[in-house]
Amino acid sequence: MRDVLRYNWPMYAAGCLAAGAGWVLARRLPGPVAVAARAGASAAAALLVSSTAASWWVYDRSGLHSFDWLDDLLPDGPGDHVVVSSGLDEASRPLAARRPDAARRVVDLYDPVLMTEGSIRRARRRVPPVAGTVAGRPDRLPAASGSADTVFAVFAAHELRRAADREALFAECVRVLRPGGRLVLVEHLRDAANTAVYGPGAWHFLPRREWLRLAAGAGLRSVGERRIGGLVTAFALARPEVADGG
Repeated sequence: MRDVLRYNWPMYAAGCLAAGAGWVLARRLPGPVAVAARAGASAAAALLVSSTAASWWVYDRSGLHSFDWLDDLLPDGPGDHVVVSSGLDEASRPLAARRPDAARRVVDLYDPVLMTEGSIRRARRRVPPVAGTVAGRPDRLPAASGSADTVFAVFAAHELRRAADREALFAECVRVLRPGGRLVLVEHLRDAANTAVYGPGAWHFLPRREWLRLAAGAGLRSVGERRIGGLVTAFALARPEVADGG
């Protein structure tokens, strides 16, 4: 939760300012206008509380970063895997702790031209990539074709704001995966639950149908889905096995 506050402090500061200003103005404004100002201030305060509580629950209490939920999606383990990040790697360390014997490659797609959110820039400054991380692009992952049992994209793909970049990334994941391999995609969704607690901030996320569209377009099929903490969704998307004689 401390990290969420550090990376997103301008948003929290703006919310506090809006709430405080609304209550101050309400004392100086006439009847109906004062009511509207108080309502706006209350809404801003409620959004601050709900988003803070939701972030604490998801990131500190839900078990998201323990990766215990992964057993449901990958019963045979991750095998040789590639971790894709977009400025903030939230997967390689816990995966290394769980499966120190597995071969892994960590690829960072961070590009300040493509990833314009201030929170990502601040996270990047505070948390450098793990040793051995290699730079990549959505259309060029530095990994050999058919070399990975699993590709992980944990809170990484939504930072690609252009649909064409997301499509390129999914195509590259398919190239890197062995037949039958899986892309594990972890994201907040733009849905009712996230909108209820994050308000307009939920529009930074993408809807479930977009992820399924990207998967279908790349030739991946959904073989598992897990909701974590009520607000985060983990998808297991499989590359088909090679047909006999193919």
